[in-house]
Amino acid sequence: MTTAPPLDERAVALLSCPVCLAPLEALSDATGLVCTAGHRFDRARHGHVTLLPPGHRPPSGDSAEMVADRVAFLGAGHYAGLTAALADAVTAGGGALPATLLDLGGGTGHHLAGVLDRLPEAVGVLLDSSRYAARRGARAHPRAVAVVADSWARLPVRDGVVDRVLVVFAPRNGPEIARVLRPQGRLVVVTPAADHLGELVGPLGLLRVDPDKAERMAATLEPHLRPLGRTAHRFRLPLDRAAVQTLVGMGPHARHLAPDALAAPLAALSEPVEVTVAVDVTTYAPSRWTSDG
Repeated sequence: MTTAPPLDERAVALLSCPVCLAPLEALSDATGLVCTAGHRFDRARHGHVTLLPPGHRPPSGDSAEMVADRVAFLGAGHYAGLTAALADAVTAGGGALPATLLDLGGGTGHHLAGVLDRLPEAVGVLLDSSRYAARRGARAHPRAVAVVADSWARLPVRDGVVDRVLVVFAPRNGPEIARVLRPQGRLVVVTPAADHLGELVGPLGLLRVDPDKAERMAATLEPHLRPLGRTAHRFRLPLDRAAVQTLVGMGPHARHLAPDALAAPLAALSEPVEVTVAVDVTTYAPSRWTSDG
């Protein structure tokens, strides 16, 4: 039987009840969360908690197989450069370091854990629609809490309590992000550039990055948030065929490619495959805050 990890009370304090919006706190035995009105939410044995309004179901999230591939690929360190770029953006700007983080669509919590390692006093909340991802995320870092919720609905997070919202290859709910951010908080978004995984797109029939992705992202976030700056990051990954298969299996391509359709083109690749990782890291501030502070 899986034993749930302890709960960081400072991270729990960022959450709100999805029924009545009151603050949540951990039960004394850490088996769940409860609000001042008495609404209780039990923890799963893996350690995560589901915070959905009654009758609400989250959109379908990553499958168990996709999550397993993500654990394997990220655990091998292939995206360490991406995590470092995210952490650099989160800690940029000088002044006081961020103390509260929210990772939207945070998956297994790998990137959130890397950022928290840079911030020894910070706590984080990982939110994902996949219970399989949340199971992993509950053990990603001792100062993080994993929650199953719907990123497109009202987030189970209190108003104005988050210093940094992180979004890595995940949906962005502009109004809700602006609501939960502190006045001087920041949103940090990682998106794939046009040449991301370019060496694999043609040979393996992968989904291509929408060339209008940046414009569409801006439209979803404005007028609630305003861009402060964007940095491009490019690096090359030498991968064997097994790692390429895992990379494909952990992302949206897995939903569009049958495993048997991938076998032949994958076998035709020469090893190692030099794959381009190309991402843009964009930082936003709440539009209601007009100072550079």
